[in-house]
Amino acid sequence: MNTLSLLQKVLLIASVRQIICHTLLTLSTVEELPEGIKIGSVGRAYSPPFQLLGSSYLRVNKETGDLFTTLWRIDREILCPLQESGNCTILADALVGPEQELIKITIIVEDINDNAPYFETSEIHLRILEDACVGTRVLLDDKARDEDIGSNAEIRYHLEGAHGLFSVAQDSSAIELIVERELDRETQNEHHMVLVAVDCSSTPLSARVSFVVTVLDVDDQCPQFSPDNPHTVSVPGGATRGTTVAQVHAIDPDLGSNSQITYSFSFQISDRAKELFHLDRNTGMISIAMDMKLDSLEKHVLKVVVNSPPCPVELTQVTVYLQPVVSLEPTINIKYVAQYRNQTIVLQENEPPTLLALLELRDISSVQRVLSLEEDSTEFTLKAQAGNYLLSTSKPLDFELCSEYLVTVVILDASKRVHAKKEIIVVVEDMNDNAPAFEKTYYQVEVEENNKPDTSLVQVSAHDADSQLYGKVSYRLIHNTPTIFNIHEETGVVSVLDPLDREQQGEYSLTVLARDNGSPPLEAFSSVSIKVLDQNDNQPTFVTPHFIFFISEGISLLAQVGKIGIVDADEGDNGKVVDVQVLDKHAPFIMDLSQSALRCTGEVDREKHEKYDLLLLAVDGGRPHRSSIASVTIYVEDVNDNQPQVLLPSSNLSCLTISPNTSAGSIVTKIYAIDRDSGMNSDITYNIIGREPINPSPFQIDPHSGNITLVQQLAGRDHGMHHLLIRVSDRGKPIPLQATVWVNLLVNEISMQCHLTTVPPYNPPASELPLLPKSYNLMERCTELPWLLLFSGLGMMVFSVCMFLATFIICIKQKHLMRKKKCKQDHTNELELKHLNL
Repeated sequence: MNTLSLLQKVLLIASVRQIICHTLLTLSTVEELPEGIKIGSVGRAYSPPFQLLGSSYLRVNKETGDLFTTLWRIDREILCPLQESGNCTILADALVGPEQELIKITIIVEDINDNAPYFETSEIHLRILEDACVGTRVLLDDKARDEDIGSNAEIRYHLEGAHGLFSVAQDSSAIELIVERELDRETQNEHHMVLVAVDCSSTPLSARVSFVVTVLDVDDQCPQFSPDNPHTVSVPGGATRGTTVAQVHAIDPDLGSNSQITYSFSFQISDRAKELFHLDRNTGMISIAMDMKLDSLEKHVLKVVVNSPPCPVELTQVTVYLQPVVSLEPTINIKYVAQYRNQTIVLQENEPPTLLALLELRDISSVQRVLSLEEDSTEFTLKAQAGNYLLSTSKPLDFELCSEYLVTVVILDASKRVHAKKEIIVVVEDMNDNAPAFEKTYYQVEVEENNKPDTSLVQVSAHDADSQLYGKVSYRLIHNTPTIFNIHEETGVVSVLDPLDREQQGEYSLTVLARDNGSPPLEAFSSVSIKVLDQNDNQPTFVTPHFIFFISEGISLLAQVGKIGIVDADEGDNGKVVDVQVLDKHAPFIMDLSQSALRCTGEVDREKHEKYDLLLLAVDGGRPHRSSIASVTIYVEDVNDNQPQVLLPSSNLSCLTISPNTSAGSIVTKIYAIDRDSGMNSDITYNIIGREPINPSPFQIDPHSGNITLVQQLAGRDHGMHHLLIRVSDRGKPIPLQATVWVNLLVNEISMQCHLTTVPPYNPPASELPLLPKSYNLMERCTELPWLLLFSGLGMMVFSVCMFLATFIICIKQKHLMRKKKCKQDHTNELELKHLNL
């Protein structure tokens, strides 16, 4: 078993060595490198010599094992044409080492951005209905391709020349065209743009393709009759069935079936007209429906309508004159000189006197007859000339006064008897000779702020005396009108699109332009003044949401604590602050609205309240009221109004026994005092201001901690009672406050409780008060100096005498005190001895 196991291990090692020998050596390089670029080395893992087997993309240095590129450039797209992800590799075999071991080399080819995106077509076409909503998305099938991989092949798209009508959006799988604005085929039926594809490389490449969007027609236009339609038609007598009378024509800007128009007679024409005339539903051709012979002239008004739901009904009118059958009576032949249509003379208004027609009297009888106008008209004249008659206008015609004239020419004999009549229709065509005129040149409007969107403000109106298109007035706002205002082009209704804010702007002035449809158009102007009325839409606002003030606890009654700033952007009562309340009723403060100040109404004690937190409520005078709240923090600054309180010792009569063996430096007792003030006002110091006996005392006090320390070893002379008068003082300004306490220490070998029955007496030495220097004015005249010196000398003399007397008195008192103290010391020693004996 051992031999078999050993053999297995040997075979395993050999197999592993074989695997290692044939393990791939993996290197990487970017594509498109020129010849001679080092991309790696096999010399680090193997010993020379080195030899490559069958690779045209690589060469090896036999001594170093370095691998270099060759003339054959490495192109990832040629090596791996269909690979869009993963590693593209070059495999090579090499012999290495003296034993010529075979190893395999794998070169990973990394992509660079050497291929630009490209479209498979030179032009992209897309169709969209003109009623497509804004935001409509249409999928584009024509995507760009890029033979690179990774980010070099990621493509982003954008449009050029779209002019805000379209944009593109994309995700990982699709491109969509987005409609950004409304389309109108009648305005533009094709939009030419450029679709640009850009890859996401750090050095991006791009491709461009022509992109054409064709707008498909929908039935969104209404038919209108052509202005050239006949208005008046004369049909000669004896007309037969099928005779054409006139043809009306309407235009629909749509295409195909959307532009189909159906003509019909209005229900308002007479029954006689329905019998006499036929209307072709498709062509608009009006013809005679029956054979007829009339003895007299008949006039029929034919109203033709076109219907294209959901559009409103469009109507035109044709007046047809049916002439009677020609008899042997004299007739009038008309040769038109002026422009005419359908036996109707058409004349533009404001033309100077113009020749209209040449009239010829045809009469086969021998009776002398003449032509004359039936009525004495001042607008027309009829003059005989060379056997004929000339019909002319006598003055310029005004369309606004009369748009159509019926000129009747009659044949008269010598007795003025009428033998025949001929009616000539003269239609005056309108010219754009009248400018629009506003009913008012100035409109004044008031509107409350915070109005609803699209609120109508006022309707301006302008009238144009011209007719049809010339008299059609359109309105618009000019002179940098704010975009929130709009005017309806046809009705003249001025509206505001957004809510107004008086606090931003209280008045607006608009200029309205009224323009007719002439060429060139005529215009008129009017002004609209808009005043924005205030609403109580702004609450009173404190200048800061949190006020902070500092006051002294000694503040006087009704003194000002601080100013409270309040503003309200409204106007009038709406912007007037009528009340400011302190919501904390127990706080000693009140608001002085007249001065906009917070005042103190009671005693303020820092030791009771270090600070006050208040809420102020401000109310305006609007209806309903609006209010706001601000917080106020008032810090009470300390005043030195509390003297120190001694807590330990608790009494001037307390006593402490100290052993004579107490070592020097020991703390024998402690003075503990507190001060209810703060800061420097509560900083306490301790000082010994009196001793009994007066001899140098072995006790000393720390001025900051109050610790009383034995500063020297006690001796026999130190036995007995020691009284220390301690002054406890704060550091308040301007005058510190203080308290005193007696510390009684009994030096005795026997530890026992002691207690005094009386407070030790204390006679402080007379203190010498320093003289305060007199202040003087440096600007005093020099003539006053001698008097100043005189008074100074006298003062010094008086001061010297006083000092002498004071010294004399102090010496006498000192002797008296020494005697009294000696008697008292003797008495105290006797009491202590008695106490010790007890």
